[in-house]
Amino acid sequence: KSFLNHTAYLSCYFPNSQKTDINDLRVFWQKGGVEVVHEVYYGQEKHDNLSPKYIHRTKMDMDKWTLELLNARIVDEGQYSCIIQHRDKGSPKVIHTSECLLHIIANYSQPEIAQLHAGELKPNEHLNLSCSSSGGYPKPQQMTWLISHENRTRSLTSHMDVSQDAATKLYNVTSKLNIPIPTNTLTNISCLLHLGEQQGSLVSVPLGI
Repeated sequence: KSFLNHTAYLSCYFPNSQKTDINDLRVFWQKGGVEVVHEVYYGQEKHDNLSPKYIHRTKMDMDKWTLELLNARIVDEGQYSCIIQHRDKGSPKVIHTSECLLHIIANYSQPEIAQLHAGELKPNEHLNLSCSSSGGYPKPQQMTWLISHENRTRSLTSHMDVSQDAATKLYNVTSKLNIPIPTNTLTNISCLLHLGEQQGSLVSVPLGI
């Protein structure tokens, strides 16, 4: 996993137990089995075969056998293969292959609650709220509303509208809540954005009614 616009580190997992000289090895990285991402040709970096979008964006740490992909983007997500060939009697022979899957993460903004009507709140009317969060990746799982009063909290899951920016591929999410206006007791309403197992959740500042 790598954060958007940060450096992604992709490991070749090559132990080099034979202590082979890098001048006898050809190392190349491919994405999706098609695009050439990086190539080290018998000790020298070679740029002739690279896919244009990776030029000047990759560095290979030959001590750790790790590829650094600079300024990681959402379009960089996918399966990467590392292939190492040894110059064996003149003809190259594959001695190691490995694969890794790159996922990109972009942080969502803190969810914000907005009231969808103006004026004073009156008993027996309904409260219309929306909760929004923007600029994140990947797509979140769901949004939950938490309604707390008198030491009791109930949760409501309502429909979440999701839109994706065509250029940046980042997601914006909104959920709406319509409930009877609470009477006689202070009620705190929050919304919770569930991002998935690895990233946890984001919660809004509570709205007091």
